[in-house]
Order: sequence, then structure tokens, then C-alpha cells
Amino acid sequence: MTPRFATDIITFYHPDFWGLPSTEAVHDWALENPERFWTRVMDALDEAGITGIELTFAPGDIDSALRAFGSAPALRRELAARGLSVVSAFIADGDTPDWRHGDDLRGIVADAERRAAFLADVGAELLVTGLPMRTTYGTRPPFFVDAAYMSRMADIAHVVGEAVSRHGVKLAFHTESNSTLWYERDIDLFMALTDPRYVWLCPDSCHIALGGGDPVAVARRHLPRIGLAHWKDAVGPIDVELTIDETVFAHQQPYMTTLGTGIVDWPAWADAMSRTPGAGTVLIELDEAADPVAALRAGKALAKEWIGAQPRCPGTLVTGDTP
Repeated sequence: MTPRFATDIITFYHPDFWGLPSTEAVHDWALENPERFWTRVMDALDEAGITGIELTFAPGDIDSALRAFGSAPALRRELAARGLSVVSAFIADGDTPDWRHGDDLRGIVADAERRAAFLADVGAELLVTGLPMRTTYGTRPPFFVDAAYMSRMADIAHVVGEAVSRHGVKLAFHTESNSTLWYERDIDLFMALTDPRYVWLCPDSCHIALGGGDPVAVARRHLPRIGLAHWKDAVGPIDVELTIDETVFAHQQPYMTTLGTGIVDWPAWADAMSRTPGAGTVLIELDEAADPVAALRAGKALAKEWIGAQPRCPGTLVTGDTP
């Protein structure tokens, strides 16, 4: 099966791509000019040979797409005319009601259902979210990611996963650095506590590696539950305790690197991904690429090499294959 290649909209947030002085300026300009923003993004996707998109935080979010096109069906038609489609939508930390305390479960579910209804109308099947962030190491009182905490997260995930499933959408959890779903142990514990019918996994090869984990080993342990994966490279594990606040995402950036230049075992990762329900999509993640077209073309070429380098294990079926 030949996969479709996708990327998330954050790929296009670099100010150089827009001729603007900062990421904040890009954000402000795109909010004021949603149609022009989306037109240029779609033109770049077409030029790069990428056919799938993951919506993310503003300005490349659901609300921006609705402002630009008026409705999910209208967006779907515009994308289809260009050979494009929405793969998924990503909920960034802080863009949804608080999961950590779970005090507003009704609000959490309503927010997820709104997003799921949009995804169903636009022809996508995956809502990607994460678990809350950790606190800075040494903070008093300490915050422990223990069995009790994970049980609470699993309870919320079940309710949300069931709610979005009624729209034909799967709920998949992303392995974000410095979050409570980062270390291999976090992932294994959460997946063990959740029902595979309602809770899926979106492993990020870079973020797992940044936590000192083995992304290939994680993928192999959870193959049947991977609905989508983020293909991104890392220079090595984060070797310091970062301050976990609004600056943490910028401080993680130096540990990320161009696809194929880091420590991820890409042929093994590609082989694992070929045996998942999400095998039909390869999502190349590039955070704010100065030249997104060139970067996506290069990433796509490498991914094709890795996919072709490792034949699937004999007797293994991928969703969509004929036995």
C-alpha cells in the first residue's frame, strides 16, 4: 500500500516564509487574512506534493479554516479541488478545558464533540490530543504522574473517546515532550489503563526520543492502537530539566533536527508504521520550516526510501490489504 503524505500546518509558521519579522507577526497577519493564509498554504502543499493536512493551533486551526471558507463542507470542497484532504486535527495544550483536575467534564466533552463534528463534515477521522504537562522538576508541592493520576486521565479519555466515536472519529493521544504522556513508562501505563476501542495512540518519534525512550520499541508494543504517527527527528534526549511554562516549547527546539539527521532508527520506524492501522498516512512534522516546500520534498523523499528499505514481516497484514 502506497501511503499518502501529510504534514501539520505548523510547518508553515516560520516568518521567513511569509516575509514577516516574527512568528507573532505571522499569527496576527493570518488571523486578519485567513483566506490569503490558507490559499498560500494550499499552494505550497501542492508544490511540495503533500496531499494531507493536520489542523493545529492558531492560525492553522479549525476556527481559522471556518473563517476562511465558511463551513467544513466548503473547506472539504476547496481542498478536494486541489487533491488535498484533512487527515486530523490536533488540540494543543491549553486549547481545551483543563483535563488535570477534570472539574469541567461536560465542557471537555462538548469541546471534543464540536471538533469531532467538524472533522466528520470535512471527511477526517482522527482527533489528536495530549495529556496535561508535567510541572517543573523541584516544584513544591510536587506533582506525581502516578497510577491515581493516570486513572483519572483514563476515565476522562474514555468519556471523550466514546463521545467522538459517535461522530465516526477516533481519539488519539500524542506523546508530547515534558507532558504526562512522554516517557515510555507513561505511554505504557496510559495505554494499559484505557480501552483500545475508544483510545488510540499518536506516537511522535522525536518527542519519545527526547524523553530518552526508543520510539521504535514503543511503536512495536502498541501497533494495533496507532491511528497516526508524527515523523520527526531528534538530536538526542533532553539532558537538562527544563522550566515547564509557556517557554518550554521554544527550549525544546534545539533538541529537534532535520528528518534523517538525528538518532531515530528510520527504517525500523517505517517498518513498524507499516503494520499499524494508520499505515495509510505518513505525517512529516516540521516545526516552522523557513522553506517548507523544500523541507517537505526532502522529507517525503527520505520517507519513501525508508518505507522501501524494510519489507514487512511475512504474514503481516496492514489495514486495506487483501489477505
